[in-house]
Amino acid sequence: MDKIDELLTQGVKKIYPAKEALEKVLRSGKKIKLYHGIDPTGPQLHLGHMVVLRKLRQFQNLGHHVILLIGDFTGMIGDPSGKTKVRQPLSRKQVLQNAKTYQEQTSKILNFKGENPVEIGYNSKWLDKLGLTEIIQLASQVTYAQVIERDMFQKRMKEGQELFVNELFYPLMQGYDSVALDVDLEVGGSDQIFNMLMGRTLMKKLKRKEKFVLATKLLAEPGKEKMGKTTGNLVALTEAPNEMFGQVMAWPDEMITCGFELLTDVTTEEISDNVNPMDLKKRLAREIITQLHSSKEASKAQEEFERVFQHGEIPSEDIQIFKTKAEKINIIDLLTDSSLVLSRAEAKRLVEQGAVDIDGTPITNYQSPITLKNGSIIKAGKRKFIKISLRN
Repeated sequence: MDKIDELLTQGVKKIYPAKEALEKVLRSGKKIKLYHGIDPTGPQLHLGHMVVLRKLRQFQNLGHHVILLIGDFTGMIGDPSGKTKVRQPLSRKQVLQNAKTYQEQTSKILNFKGENPVEIGYNSKWLDKLGLTEIIQLASQVTYAQVIERDMFQKRMKEGQELFVNELFYPLMQGYDSVALDVDLEVGGSDQIFNMLMGRTLMKKLKRKEKFVLATKLLAEPGKEKMGKTTGNLVALTEAPNEMFGQVMAWPDEMITCGFELLTDVTTEEISDNVNPMDLKKRLAREIITQLHSSKEASKAQEEFERVFQHGEIPSEDIQIFKTKAEKINIIDLLTDSSLVLSRAEAKRLVEQGAVDIDGTPITNYQSPITLKNGSIIKAGKRKFIKISLRN
């Protein structure tokens, strides 16, 4: 597989209008301009974003001009993609604060320096300037039927849920980004196909220009939603190596294949002979951490994981210190007060399952008080620890 084959195949869900059409342009030697937009609805980017960022880096390595667009305008509207309920609107201050470290986070994958640096932009630059007349003219380029056919809109209407006009305008505003940037290609996750195709429609009508769309596969458990902020199972790009290793190791075995395809350069042939899921996930975690941190940090994270979670030893670093005056305390109070667990119900469940211990001794009764010593280690579940610091 050559570089262009890899670019258009690995981790790719769909290309519009066709893979062959985009391949013809790329093999002609033409350098294209492409972009990917991220709405700053939260401060943390995650491994789901990494899938598209890696694809952008492949284009960058081949000499194409890549634009990373921060949706500081569209982020205030709220992308309805995949949402069964309306998003809560964000202020300009909130979206800018969320996006504050996006360039730093994406620089773990993209190159913002050198001969062919990634360009970074904000879509408020042109969307803020659109007047009512221009917005109405823009809206006249698409029909109500085209917008309302969106699957989540149909679902919400059938369920009797409210659908607001600003949500109908979202794909129009995102689509206009393509026109303002005058791009040849937009790259995004397959959950963004509707929005990206809106940009393709507007480019044809307003620019008389073909805009390609490349949709990547989503990082997700088979049959489930994508991983991300909404689903609560994200792995942040800025996560510490030890924590990231443990989070990847907690993935179900069914995610191993898509993890390698979407987040690494490892081929199917390279892992086909290894049928041990534990070993495969360790390699997957190492590959991811090497990209985001270093190979040295990846090796150290694996050693720490094996030491703590396979051999039952105490972490060598990064243990949270919990200060308390109480030498005797109810274990439920300790677990919740120290934020090791989110609720008393979860604390009780872990104790009943035998998943809580103090200095290696399991706690089986959540009603009896436990005696604390200075330096005692409390473990809850497989990956959460605190060290006790008794205060006078």
